[in-house]
Amino acid sequence: MKTFIAKPNNFLQSWYYIDANNKILGRLATQISILLRGKHKEQYTPNIDTGDYLIILNAEKIRVTGKKNNNKIYYHHTGYIGGIKKITFKELIKKDAKKILHNAVKGMMPKGQLGKSMLKKLKIYIGNKHLHVAQNPQYLKI
Repeated sequence: MKTFIAKPNNFLQSWYYIDANNKILGRLATQISILLRGKHKEQYTPNIDTGDYLIILNAEKIRVTGKKNNNKIYYHHTGYIGGIKKITFKELIKKDAKKILHNAVKGMMPKGQLGKSMLKKLKIYIGNKHLHVAQNPQYLKI
């Protein structure tokens, strides 16, 4: 018996939406990365983008466990000398809630061009409204 290898554009990519209301950040991010990579499908091939499109709603209502709400710190560097900046989870969720979930999923994706193309299929929205009604996404309970 031969090993099945998916060919590009030879498989169906579906659209799903997930409500992130009251979901834990890390657990939701792992499920999203599995769906984006296509690991839930039987035609999964590691070097081909076989994943589905995902729409995440209510990104501002995501939560973390324990004391991470005040103690979890995100760092970034401006590029200048001494330009390291930090912001807590609580401040970042008020400023840009989409960035939290995007960074968590990005860290779980493959590095390189394949991971970037998979990450483009992730659409994150604040609130219940999204712009992809024409794609007829199905609700996915996680």
